[in-house]
Amino acid sequence: MAHPSLARVDHRPWPLPSKRWVWRQTWTDLLFAHWPIPAAALREFVPDGLTIRQKDGIGWIGVVPFRMGGTRRPFPFVPFLSSFPEVNVRTYVEKDGKPGVWFLSLDADSLFTVWFARRYFHLPYHKAIMNISHYDGWTRLGSERRSGSGRVRFNCRYRPISDPREAEPGSLDSFLAENYRLYSADPAGRLHSIDVHHAPWPLQRAEANLEAESLFRALGLDLGGAPSHLHYSRGVDVVAWDMEPA
Repeated sequence: MAHPSLARVDHRPWPLPSKRWVWRQTWTDLLFAHWPIPAAALREFVPDGLTIRQKDGIGWIGVVPFRMGGTRRPFPFVPFLSSFPEVNVRTYVEKDGKPGVWFLSLDADSLFTVWFARRYFHLPYHKAIMNISHYDGWTRLGSERRSGSGRVRFNCRYRPISDPREAEPGSLDSFLAENYRLYSADPAGRLHSIDVHHAPWPLQRAEANLEAESLFRALGLDLGGAPSHLHYSRGVDVVAWDMEPA
């Protein structure tokens, strides 16, 4: 059950769960793109049992494209998915003093992952046709999802423009990146949580060209303009615990 990420725990906002972790993953080539948004505009997307977190009086919505890989349980087991691109739309919430991520949508190029995560983790995954590539220091990720109202497209290219560093505790960077729990709600409205752990994000300032309007329109949101906050990370290794009632 040993995992390299467990060698560093001093940055966590609360102690590791007492139970054994059950999943491990690798998240690589991430872009953290964020827009400020009034918390009231997010309320319809977030259950009443969760508090929408704000930084300096404002809520935040993020679009995070990356590559998911290596998901498996820690005992001999055929991994149920391989490496694939993903892009999620998220905001930040809290319950009982424990902050975490609330997903508004997730697109993945893995049909099994979409089925499994929707059925067992109650996460709003969608199957999309996606591609990811690298050239001259840039990462390019494209996605297209077919929905009842048309096609939902996302395209971006991004690259780091500074050396990596850890976010300062209490900073906006830390608020947006250093989250160790995700929340979801089942069809009956019951809240659940999944704890995760990883080393602090190695963050780098980034430049990016994004076409994210289609993702927002699919949610009924209008966030015109470029994101106000951009960071790149080469990635982290992650362990996760089983879902529990929140």
